[in-house]
Amino acid sequence: AGRADREGIEGRIGFAGCAPSDSQAEYVMWYHGRCHTLNSDDRALPPLSTGRIGRATSRNGLHWEKCPEGSNDEPHSPPGTALGLNAESWWGFDTAHVGLGQVMLPMSTPAVLAEGGVYLMYYMGGSHEETFVSEYVEDTNDVPDDATIKGMRLKIGVAMSQDGMTWGRVEGDDPTGACMAPYDASDPNMRGTAGLRDDDDSLLNIEEELYCGWPEVAVAHVDGEDSPAMGKKPPAFFMYYSTMLKNTKEKAIACAVSEDGFRWLKRGVVLRPSTSDDDGDNNFDKGGCARCTVVRKSVYDEEKGIWEDGTKGWVMYYEGVSAEDGRHRVMSAESDDGREWTKTGMVLDVGEDGAWDCGGGGSPHILRLDDGARRMYYTGQAEDGSTAIGVAKCVGKGFVREQVEIAFA
Repeated sequence: AGRADREGIEGRIGFAGCAPSDSQAEYVMWYHGRCHTLNSDDRALPPLSTGRIGRATSRNGLHWEKCPEGSNDEPHSPPGTALGLNAESWWGFDTAHVGLGQVMLPMSTPAVLAEGGVYLMYYMGGSHEETFVSEYVEDTNDVPDDATIKGMRLKIGVAMSQDGMTWGRVEGDDPTGACMAPYDASDPNMRGTAGLRDDDDSLLNIEEELYCGWPEVAVAHVDGEDSPAMGKKPPAFFMYYSTMLKNTKEKAIACAVSEDGFRWLKRGVVLRPSTSDDDGDNNFDKGGCARCTVVRKSVYDEEKGIWEDGTKGWVMYYEGVSAEDGRHRVMSAESDDGREWTKTGMVLDVGEDGAWDCGGGGSPHILRLDDGARRMYYTGQAEDGSTAIGVAKCVGKGFVREQVEIAFA
């Protein structure tokens, strides 16, 4: 099934991308997982499911077969590794562990496969750089002053592929090869960030960040569209990424924009934890907001049997962290322009006691099905901390679990 204990790429599983492939009549999934070797004490990596990235295919979107082929970009990597650790650049940001954000085809739609298309994989990675554990926790009383962790200063990178199986890294502007790095006011390479201006030429207030991860990229502008709110043609792409703010220790979702999908400019935080006690379901994210997917608002035309983007605007499904029980749930928000977001509450609660996802659920990804329903793939956590990928389906309003968890052959 989705979780596994044997040595391989899938010791812990996180999910980030899936799409139907019309040319091969199958679904394709990319996911990241961590083998037990990467969890050894001497590596001192953060307790995440990140490690290496794999690929799987399915005929129905529920039963999956892992692909044995891989990129062979990392010597001695487990079979089926689509993107492994960066073994070519010792200074790289992704030498210790990598995790998937999204796979997409730019200048079209966020579909993954198209004839003659080039895939872009947005992913995050961590190096062997050590940082103090106390930087990432609010209560430091139980944390030794000299306690350190490796690979927590996550950065975002891009890889390209012609077939979706063999990937090559694209070097970004950051000295480590990343295309997006956490903002550090003391870093001389980021002096220009403090003076960034928004699309309306107003001065931006970019807050310092401890990491950048779980990138979600949306095609923001389609030829022929205008944007009265901005007064001019909007950027071609939005990137939404998870971060922790240095001064407040808040887990939040920030935004960046790009014209080509490779060079990105920060635009600041777009979604923060709720603070009011009368926010209803929004109380479930008072402990943090993270790991999102963003889709255009759309309606299903039953006569034509197709989905149409008839309404301008976006829907974000994101992971909310409860300040009360610490568990993660899938929340939603809406926006007309991709920048200003209004929270709309919880869409998927934790599983029942003893269920495979009773410890929490997150990392949502949405597919629109031919029958007018929406399918959500998400990562769940059990009581013992093990993780797996599950499915929920939405017809009308609200998501209902489609089956216990995804089965892998």
